[in-house]
Amino acid sequence: MKNKKRNFVNLNINPCKNCMPLGSSTAFKGIEATMVLLHGSQGCSTYIRRHMATHYNEPIDIASSSLNEKDTVHGGSTNLKKGLKNTLCLYGPKLIGISTTCLAETIGEDLQRIVTEFKEEEPRFQDVVFVPVSTPGYGGSNYEGYYLTLRNILEVLTEDAPPRISVNIIAGNLTSADIRKIKEMVSLFNIDYTILPDISKTLDAPFEADYKKLSPEGTPLQRIKTMSGAKATIEMGMLVPEHISPGKYLEDQFQVPLYRCPLPIGIENTDTFLKLLEEISGNPIPESLKEERGRMLDGMIDSHKYNAEGRAAIYGEPDIVYAAAKLCLENGIKPVLMATGTRASKLEELLAPDLGLANDECLILDDTDLETVQSYIKKLGINILIGTSDGRLITEKENVPLVRIGFPIHDRVGAQRKLLCGYQGSLQFLDELTNTLIEEKHSTYRETLYHELYR
Repeated sequence: MKNKKRNFVNLNINPCKNCMPLGSSTAFKGIEATMVLLHGSQGCSTYIRRHMATHYNEPIDIASSSLNEKDTVHGGSTNLKKGLKNTLCLYGPKLIGISTTCLAETIGEDLQRIVTEFKEEEPRFQDVVFVPVSTPGYGGSNYEGYYLTLRNILEVLTEDAPPRISVNIIAGNLTSADIRKIKEMVSLFNIDYTILPDISKTLDAPFEADYKKLSPEGTPLQRIKTMSGAKATIEMGMLVPEHISPGKYLEDQFQVPLYRCPLPIGIENTDTFLKLLEEISGNPIPESLKEERGRMLDGMIDSHKYNAEGRAAIYGEPDIVYAAAKLCLENGIKPVLMATGTRASKLEELLAPDLGLANDECLILDDTDLETVQSYIKKLGINILIGTSDGRLITEKENVPLVRIGFPIHDRVGAQRKLLCGYQGSLQFLDELTNTLIEEKHSTYRETLYHELYR
């Protein structure tokens, strides 16, 4: 890779990431009858509600301990206890996820102590599960907050359980449509499974006349308790650090074998996921999935002749960047810039074999921001952006089209229904990339032609 460097100076100029509490809230929203409470100022919960509501187009309730100046000096335990009590009385959740924010972490709040005191003071809430998670916004990104929360959920809930023929699926931070597709693919192997978290309905619910404060959907608490007895865990995330890995926790504490795989986006990544299911279940890959693979191959043949001029900048969460880059490389689009706001130095190592001879031309940046990405647009001749809607500012200034994937997508409707996973989702993604390149070529070819003739 050329010119690879970390960017600590300009990290906050159009960030290429979101904060840890946001990732934590997303993880909690995939658990049955769960309410999220942020221990910090009111603005933090408002920020996260806004981000999630405009992305998923669903009502998002997130409580807050609403710390103020006085609490910053004297501590926020009183506010947190009041917040817990109000939340329990108003919503009646089975589980409350308590995530800290920058303010609570800066003043050194001890969540576990406060929760223990609250349970002693309020014995009527003994049956409720409390999961505290330390998620300072300055401590990492939404990527780390998401996986750390899933691990903490397991640490609190999982118990010794008898062995059973079942598989745990630790899902990446994907769309609701992706989770539905993953569940569909796993079900075809006729194997019992638990998917964590399950946002397939909690963040993309069918319309109902009567509003429910809490969704009865999501991963059931009882299923989480027995994940320790599963035959294996498949964790979707090649870049998840071991110390926050939910699958690693199950392996270390309960000896559940851990298999890691990329997000099943692209033909090779989907192949990897399905072969793992075949190996674990002992059942062959179903014919319906083989047909979907054949359609994807046919679509790849249809589109390859349009993709050779594609020069992409891909940005977002590490595993999304990795999966999107793999799909581009499979289809003749050159990912000349790959960027993530998370520290993910292993990304270069994972992509190196696929980049091959293009290795020296491509640039990989971790711990970076979108201003840095923009600075390379003209230098690298990039003609397509792939990432969140935060890149729309680059599109406005550099006139490079943007294909929106990942979180957040604020300026389009239907982000929760966007399917990227499996052969079907991968082909839809490829079609969108190819059509964007075709449109870009047709709309700018005269300008490009004259530039070439008269330069």
